[in-house]
Amino acid sequence: MIRQVSRNQLRLRIHGRLRKRLGGTSERPRLSVFRSLHHIYAQVIDDRDGRTLCSASSAEKSSPAKSGGNVAGAAEIGKLIAERAGQAGVKQVVFDRGGYLY
Repeated sequence: MIRQVSRNQLRLRIHGRLRKRLGGTSERPRLSVFRSLHHIYAQVIDDRDGRTLCSASSAEKSSPAKSGGNVAGAAEIGKLIAERAGQAGVKQVVFDRGGYLY
């Protein structure tokens, strides 16, 4: 009997393998990006302390992006997360793609 594996189960397996090698420190925190159909979310995370240093989302009321579901909206959120990370003293990050192909 052949067991069917859903796309999300496969992505979660890939994400688990990535997270074994990938972790954020206070010197170089992890940048986690999640994209839905309508919005894009970004977080800068310090895994050793277990806290989020800064975040940005197209779902925020003060967001400059009209929509996060397109390239222009994602670029605006990228600028916003870079600005907030700079204010938090972050110079470099490790990109966590979460098992998705970016």
